[in-house]
Amino acid sequence: MDKFSDLYDFIDLARANRKYPENTANNLKSSLKIFEKELNPDELKSVSMIRDSIEEIFRSVVVANKHKSILSLNTYKARLLKVINDYKKYGADPAKIKNWQAKTRKSTPLLIDKDKKDKEKINLSNSIYSPVENAHKIELCLESGCTTIIIPKKITRHEVDIIKKIIESLT
Repeated sequence: MDKFSDLYDFIDLARANRKYPENTANNLKSSLKIFEKELNPDELKSVSMIRDSIEEIFRSVVVANKHKSILSLNTYKARLLKVINDYKKYGADPAKIKNWQAKTRKSTPLLIDKDKKDKEKINLSNSIYSPVENAHKIELCLESGCTTIIIPKKITRHEVDIIKKIIESLT
């Protein structure tokens, strides 16, 4: 009979044989720890019993881990089932582990080609601030620091009143 603790040993064996990367092995072990707390003594003695009653166990895990999102808990459940399935295929007979073809994930590039082209076009030494022809540029140096105000040359009385109200609201 396969015990739950055998799954920890299996993960270590799979990691040592490069079937699980380090981070995957750690994630799988954390899933085991979360579920282990909710298992009864009979389930701890039988991996098959865990797989057969995973839904009932999962409900107990959800109740015990209310602070975790259901998406996270579903991920932990999927990881547990993955370990159990891999264990059933390769862990029962350690000689089978050498024939295990581990799936390798392709890393996705952080920048796609379009982003790289756009990034090359950006030149930080050039000023991005371009002067506007039909505007008054007022630079004020106050006690709290300097500020620049740009006002269109053609402005209505109503717009002037709005600007006054905005400036008055700052005090």
